Amino acid sequence: QKKRRAATARRQHLKSAMLQLAATEIEKEAAAKEVEKQNYLAEHCPPLSLPGSMQELQELCKKLHAKIESVDEERYDTEVKLQKTTKELEDLSQKLFDLRGKFKRPPLRRVRMSADAMLRALLGSKHKVCMDLRANLKQVKKEATEKEKDLRDVGDWRKNIEEKSGMEGRKKMFEAGE
Repeated sequence: QKKRRAATARRQHLKSAMLQLAATEIEKEAAAKEVEKQNYLAEHCPPLSLPGSMQELQELCKKLHAKIESVDEERYDTEVKLQKTTKELEDLSQKLFDLRGKFKRPPLRRVRMSADAMLRALLGSKHKVCMDLRANLKQVKKEATEKEKDLRDVGDWRKNIEEKSGMEGRKKMFEAGE
């Protein structure tokens, strides 16, 4: 139990020491940012001195308007660049998503459609020709062979078995084989 208390006390001490270090680091960073901000403003925005005459005041206004226009152009260019890169990123992420194959394919339904209806759906009102797919097929006449005639003539298989049973049936089979 003593070891647990010692470990807990040590842990608490380390935690408070880390929090103190973090707080001092945050203060240092805030001070550094403030100094950097002051330096930037001193460099890019000199202190404003208002001239006494109306002519000089108008020239100052013209210079300020020119600077504002140039800054606006830069801002617009950066916005356009950002939009373009964002669009490219979206396209690339979509391609990556497609290549991974994580999307679900919708279940396809079987649709019965004639060739004419399919052409009408594809071509719209331009489709005037009716396609009869069966018109170009060859007509094949089936020749009846003797075997098929025999099978048709035999009829019921039970009668056939009864005829062949016994000595008479074997004699018929023997004669038929010759």
